[in-house]
Parts: sequence; C-alpha cells; structure tokens
Amino acid sequence: MLMKKRLEQKVEFGFAALIVMLAVYMPVSHYLFPQGSVFSLSLFSINLIGQIMSFALLALALDLVWGMAGMLSLGHGIFFGIGGYMMGMYLLNVSFAQTHVLPDFMQYMGWTDFPPLWHLLSGFGVTLVLCVLFVIMVATLFGIVTFKSRINGVYFSIITQALTYALMLLLFINDVGLGGNNGLTGFTRILDFPLSSVSTQVGLAVVACLVLAAAYLLLRFLAGSGLGRALVAIRDDEARMRFLGYKTHVIKLLAWGLSAVLAALAGMLYVPQVGIVNPTIVSPSLSIEIAVWVAIGGRGSLIGAIVGAILVNGLKFWLTAAAPSVWPFILAGVTLVITIYMGRGLWGEAKGTLTRMVR
Repeated sequence: MLMKKRLEQKVEFGFAALIVMLAVYMPVSHYLFPQGSVFSLSLFSINLIGQIMSFALLALALDLVWGMAGMLSLGHGIFFGIGGYMMGMYLLNVSFAQTHVLPDFMQYMGWTDFPPLWHLLSGFGVTLVLCVLFVIMVATLFGIVTFKSRINGVYFSIITQALTYALMLLLFINDVGLGGNNGLTGFTRILDFPLSSVSTQVGLAVVACLVLAAAYLLLRFLAGSGLGRALVAIRDDEARMRFLGYKTHVIKLLAWGLSAVLAALAGMLYVPQVGIVNPTIVSPSLSIEIAVWVAIGGRGSLIGAIVGAILVNGLKFWLTAAAPSVWPFILAGVTLVITIYMGRGLWGEAKGTLTRMVR
C-alpha cells in the first residue's frame, strides 16, 4: 500500500514536471534549433499548444466541482467568457492608447470615447484583480441561491446551461457595447509587448503552461486536504454530511468560487493567443465540450481532465483542418466508446492498470 501511494505521488508530481518541461522546451526549440528540424516547434505549433493549455486549465476547473464535488456544471463557459471579455476590454484599451482610434463597433454606435467602465480596465494588474473579484461575486451569488436551496443533480446542470445560453444571447445584442456578434478584436499589445511578435506569442504559451502546472499542484494539494476529503464525501453522500453537522453549502461554495476563478484565468490566457473574443466563447456547446474532455480523460483525477482536454483538442485541431465534416461524429463516437467501455476514463483506466502491475 505504501509503495502504491509513493508511486501515485511520483506520477502526480511528475505530470506537473512534464508541463513545466514543455514550457521550457517551447522557446528553446523555437530559437535554438533550425527551422524545419525535427526538434524545432513552429510558431503555429507553439500558439496551438498555448491554446490547448488554456483549455486544459478550463477542464481542470470543471473537474474540481464535478469530479471532486459531484456538481456537473454545463455553464463553465460563463466564467471562461467573463475572463475572455475582460481581457479583450483591457487589450482594446491598450490598442486605443497606442493608436487613438476607437474600435469599429464603437464608431458605428456613435461613441466618441470608451465608456467609464472600460477605463477601469486600462491596466493589466487592475484588470486581473477586477476579473477575479467579479467572477467571485457572480459565482457566490449563483452558489448561494442554488446550494442553499439544495439544487443539485440534473436540475443544477440545466440551470447552468440555461444561464450560459442567456449570456450568449445577451452578448449578441449590439447595444450591450461588447461588439455584438463580431465581438472584440483588433488587439495590438499586451503590457508593453506587441502581440504580433514571435517572442510575445511564445511567452503567452509558456505562461499558459506554467499557470496550468501551478493550478494543478494547487488542486492536488487541495484534494489531499480536509477540504478535498469533505468535497468527496459530499459527492458520495451529501445528506449524511449535513446530518453530521457539516455546512455542505459553504464547502461547495468555496470549491465553486475557486473553480470559477480558474475558468476565468483560462479565458484571460486564451483570448490574447487567438486574437478575438465573441459570444461563441460562452456558447452552450463549448460548456458541453468541457464536460466531454473531463469525462474522456477521467473525472475526479485532475490529471484525467488535463489529458482529456489535450487529446480531444489536439485531435479536433487536426481533424477540423483535415476532415471538418466528420469531426463531430468522431468526437461523439470516441465519447460513447470511452463512456461505455472505459467508465473511469483514459487516465482512470491507465491508473488502474498501473496499480495492478504494482501489486
């Protein structure tokens, strides 16, 4: 048993080390190895890795509340979108300070200056703090209403999905002042670095990897703490936890708030790398995809969420270019096969096999 536990710890921390090694390898491979070399990564590949790492962070956020606490959220795109839009507002502030030209949608609406709210997001540090505070506020309000009312199971999933759809419809309205269906684009700089430069794009991908590794280690520590064990107990039998005197709604609210912050950080990392944010970032289909990533990788294991996000999105980027019409059917088929024949997901099955080998 002790050997098994030590092996699991080595695998868990080794996984974080692999992500950090990838962060180190990307700039080394791009700058030190000649282009076209088997060891060299193109700028496109590095940007793709950065996007996938952002999605992996989003999957990790969902695994905290679904895998550990048993709350299947089909609306985590809300927090991802909040982070993305607030980052987009900051980036447009920076672009306006450089060019003194308002975005096209503001000119179309007859505006002569940024709205007062936008001016609050003119600095990166302030934007990051306000984003975290706003997400915590939204998550807390939602959590108090749902957890105090003991809404869970399929009803919880339906409510989160409905809110995601409502937010997407709201963002499509031009009068909201967030670019309507075109969204926010035209970003030129982040901090003092031009977004179009190679070093900035490489740096963003590196930061995405490092944030993912830090978030994984944080949640791994949380899983081994009293709070993590309480979350698992709530997932397994919430009524008994309440009977024992635990304030389950408070424990769930803490996990929900942390998960929301991680999802928002994923959105903030994702937008500068793709160069645009529009209402599709909060589409219900994306929130469902997040759950698919976690289910395929293996929910409740943290590593499984990351593995599922990396594999599915890597396959998606490849197949949408090679065979875009068949990609949805392939994803559906893979999901069905893994759900039926590998109930614990890819990582869960791999971990089970490793455990049997140790015995």
